[in-house]
Formats: sequence, C-alpha cells, structure tokens
Amino acid sequence: MTNTSIPAWLLRLTRRQLTYLLTAFGVVGIFWAITGRGPSLAATFIYSFVLGNLTAFAIDYVKIPYAWRQAPTSVFVYIGLLAIVVPIAVIIATTIVYVAVPPVSLTPAPRDSVWVFLKHAWRFPSVASVIYGAGYVAHIVNRNRLEDRNRELQLTIASGVAERELDAAELRQAREIQTDLLPKEIPQLPQFQITGVWEPAKLVGGDYYDVIQLSRDKVGICIADVVGKGISAALLMANLQASLRAFASETASPAQVCGRINSVLCANVAPGKFATLFYGVLDANTHILRYTNAGHLRPILIADNGFVHHLENGGALLGVFVDWRYKESSVELRAGDLLVLFTDGITEAMSPDGTEFGEDRLITAVTGAPSQPLADLQSQVLAAVKNFCNNHMSDDATLVLLAAARVCNPRDSVHRKHAVGAGGERCDIHSACPVLPLT
Repeated sequence: MTNTSIPAWLLRLTRRQLTYLLTAFGVVGIFWAITGRGPSLAATFIYSFVLGNLTAFAIDYVKIPYAWRQAPTSVFVYIGLLAIVVPIAVIIATTIVYVAVPPVSLTPAPRDSVWVFLKHAWRFPSVASVIYGAGYVAHIVNRNRLEDRNRELQLTIASGVAERELDAAELRQAREIQTDLLPKEIPQLPQFQITGVWEPAKLVGGDYYDVIQLSRDKVGICIADVVGKGISAALLMANLQASLRAFASETASPAQVCGRINSVLCANVAPGKFATLFYGVLDANTHILRYTNAGHLRPILIADNGFVHHLENGGALLGVFVDWRYKESSVELRAGDLLVLFTDGITEAMSPDGTEFGEDRLITAVTGAPSQPLADLQSQVLAAVKNFCNNHMSDDATLVLLAAARVCNPRDSVHRKHAVGAGGERCDIHSACPVLPLT
C-alpha cells in the first residue's frame, strides 16, 4: 500500500494561498463598501499573492540566530527584515501589475513608464504589505515562543524519563543488594526448625531478619523493622545488618549485642531515624532462648498444649537513647512449642473496610494446621495476610517461625517411628503422637 498523504509543506503552502485569496476578496469588498466601486480584481490578486508570499518567505524561511528569537529582540529583528523586504516586494508586485494588467483597469493609469507608475501606485501596496507583515511577525513571534516552550517541555520530559529510568535501575540494584543481605540458607539446629520470609511493600524496604550460626549448637535469631520505607530505610537496614553480623558471637549476650548496635546507630544515623530489633540466642542443648527486645513487637509463643503467651521484655528503640542499658530474658522452648516473630506489616495489614489483620488472626492462621511442614505453614500465613488486604500491602511484612520438634515419651508401648530425644537419646514415637515435620 503506497503512502498517498499530502506533504506537510504543500499543505502549509496551500493554506497560505487560500489566505491570500480571501484577503484579496476582503480588500475588494472593503473598497466597494466605501467608494461604491471596487479596485481591479487582477491587480488586487497580484498584490495579495506577491506581497504575501514574499513577506512570508522572508520572515518564515530566513533563519535568525536562536539567541535572537526571544522577544523583544526578535521583534526588532523582524521589523528590520520587513524594512528591507517591503520595498522589494512592492517594486516586484507593482511591476507585475504594470505589465500584466491592462491600462484601462488602472486608476490612475499613466503609462509613461514603470517608474511613473510606481510613483503613483506604491502607497497602497506598501501600507498593505506593512500591515500584513506586522501581523505575520506577531504570529511568528508567538509561534517561536510556543515552539521554544514545547522544546523546553520535551527536554524536561525526556530528562524526567531518564531520571525515572535511572531511579528504577538503582532501585532494582538496591533490591538485589538487600536480598543478598538476607540469609540464603537458614542454619538449623537438632530438634528445631527455623523458617523466615520477607515481603517488601515497595521494591526495597526496611524489614530485616537473620539467622546466624554462632556454634554447632547455637544460633542467633533476629527480626528488625526500620522506620520508613524505600531507599532510606534500606540503607539503615543495611547498617543494622552489618552491625549485627559484626557483634553477634557465641560469647556475646543479646543485651550486649543490642547495646553495641544502639551505640553505632546513635552515632551514625540522622535524628528521627531508628529501628526496632528482637535478637535471641538459641541453645539446642538446653532448649533455652536468651533474648533482648529493643522496641520490637512481642513475639508470640504457642505451646504444644495450645497455651499462647508473649515474650515479655521491653527495651528502647535502637538509635534513640545512646546510654540505654538493655536487659536480657530467657525462655525454655519445649517439645511442640512454636515461636512466631513478625513485623507490623503482618498485624497491621488492612482490609478494604479498614480492619487490621491483628494478632488474633495471626494466631489463628498459625495454629490452623499444626501438623503441616513449617515452610508450608509460613506460606499459608503470608497468603492469609495478602488475601485479607487484597494484596495491597501498605508496609513491609516479615515472618520468622521457630518450632521445637514434638517427641514422645520413650515409655509408650506402641512404636512406629523413631526420633531424637531432648537429651540426644533415641526414643520411639507413639502412633497417636503427632510429629511436626522437619522439612
């Protein structure tokens, strides 16, 4: 299929000729209305087309430096250009009229010479040319102003698009870096299972969790929430992660670790920036979790018998009070216990009607299927939160589950499977005793 569209330059030229034609008819009509008889149509058409095209060509196609295009400089430049073009256009148009139009139609009509004709006929075309040229100059100046403004807007839009693309690329890189800061493989201890998941509300976020292998029988478990969202929260989270990894050790107590991290954040972060942190050390030999809570939400401990209580230990936010002394608490995790650590993105997830997910729904979701693998339980809880808020997470959501394997009394008489007991010995499991799968 061939392109039969009319070129843009030809359309512009055609529109101009129609304008000149209408102008000629208008001039004839005005003269007729005033004097009762109109001027020569042929002469009027010649003047309209010649003067219009020459003036428009001179103003439109003679390029002036870009620095001169701004008003009022451009106005003076175009007026000077008109002062040169108008006499030339009048001479050419009048000469054509002198040659082409019969003398009988001319008023006045001396035919001694073209110079005599010019002497009598220059006034009207000169005034008409100046009037038309002034109007066209105003049009060109306004058009140049609009073109310059459009060019500036296009440059601004292009610059904004480039900046957004750069910001998006930086955010993707920040997301990759932040993901790398989270544990790729979670260390496990005998008779325990630990899982964790992080769901940012934006491309990057301020939540953080970690499980650190401190020794063969000890791991450090933490969950943190940094104030804010986006890049600033991610940077503070990275600072928190680096500090925790630097200070966590087998011999450092949770209170000491929190105190050292607090000192670092107080010295390095801007006012108004802070973080909450729960950090505990789990000993597989004693089943004791020693922990310190620096302003974080209280973890929920669900016992094997269904009893639910919180790990009570309150400390100040990290990065606020430089001299704060953190305290340490401990809890024994018995067979079948489940510890739930979470950030407020879980409990404060909001339904369309403004209802928060809350801790009660979290407990219900966690205890709904106690016999399924812990990883599946974690996915089920996160899916319940997303479904509750129609996948519109307003804050980062992080969930860490710590389960102690259920073992049975070795004196039970019916045996089908084997497991490792609390003291390391092997014991038989009663067929009626549910086992928490360790996957």
